[in-house]
Amino acid sequence: MDALGGLLVVDKDGGWTSHDVVARCRKLLRTKKVGHAGTLDPMATGVLVLGVERATKLLGLLTLTTKAYTATIRLGQATSTDDAEGEVLVTTPAGHLDDADIATRTAELTGDIDQVPATVSAIKVNGERAYARHRAGEEVQLAARPVTVSRFDVLARRDNGDFVDLDVVVECSSGTYVRALARDLGAALGVGGHLTALRRTRVGPFTLEHARTLDELAAAAESGAPPLSLDMDQAVRTAFPHRDIDAEQADDLRNGRWLDPVGIPDVYAAIDPEGRAIALLRESGKRAASVMVVRPANL
Repeated sequence: MDALGGLLVVDKDGGWTSHDVVARCRKLLRTKKVGHAGTLDPMATGVLVLGVERATKLLGLLTLTTKAYTATIRLGQATSTDDAEGEVLVTTPAGHLDDADIATRTAELTGDIDQVPATVSAIKVNGERAYARHRAGEEVQLAARPVTVSRFDVLARRDNGDFVDLDVVVECSSGTYVRALARDLGAALGVGGHLTALRRTRVGPFTLEHARTLDELAAAAESGAPPLSLDMDQAVRTAFPHRDIDAEQADDLRNGRWLDPVGIPDVYAAIDPEGRAIALLRESGKRAASVMVVRPANL
């Protein structure tokens, strides 16, 4: 693998922490330079974006502000963690609920809402993760935060004894907790609710189509196949808008100089005549300056 590296999009199995996945990929790729762009709960499966080699520097610049999930919500039971791994707090028959009631309450949880994060979230409280305080037996109180749920649709309903299981699809802003949606939906319907399954299908522009399981990655590494989902140039083109530059401008950027702005908002890529990503730029005043030089002169 060259020093530039790229992005690895993993279809994470349930039971693995994001740290576990990073550690496994470091072994498979034989490099310590692997990092992740945001975590995924151990119980969840699906898209986890990793940066490899120089692409680890991309991770903090990626705009991964929208996410999509499929999930299963169980109505009729509330748990201490808002998912199936927690202690059951209360059980209330839910079979009487009709689809219209459920649709009304999901609609109320769609759009710009204030959401209290799950108690077992990674949010820090006085310097310590909320989930660590919860596991230590502390009562954790988290403040509501504004989030955007652009889609919260019920795909299927299954009545399971006194419980009602809903297969749902959620599209939301970063920072939204799907388990909190399950909790709040159950509370609004008066029966309690929790999450029994969660699969992330998209993070920003990266989807399950880009992703491979760890077993598939291990097989690829053993066969000598290219391990990355996207090399550096593919990753940059997928994740950022871009402007075309000439060879002289590319040389300027590679040596730490800046370009004239062209009116592109936010971070964007500068692509040379050979189609290579040279730098990521941000415009301010009369300068389009590098926030990351992808191919510095000494590389």
